[in-house]
Amino acid sequence: MASLIDVRMKAIARSGVDDFAIFAEMADYMPAFKRLMDTSTNDDMDQLATRYTGFYQYAKILETIASGIQSGNIVVPK
Repeated sequence: MASLIDVRMKAIARSGVDDFAIFAEMADYMPAFKRLMDTSTNDDMDQLATRYTGFYQYAKILETIASGIQSGNIVVPK
């Protein structure tokens, strides 16, 4: 799963789009990412992020967006 996320993420990132566009383009990969989070330890996730740079970049985008939503800087319509 991590390698599939990595490959797709790298392909999208090469197109030069911003993080929100990447977030939208990667929507189909979010369940796989969530499964990895749910079934992996923090060390496992760190190892995947080290091995797969695209996976790491996607994780950072998700983290940034989640933080923005939590802080109220990103408003999600209901």
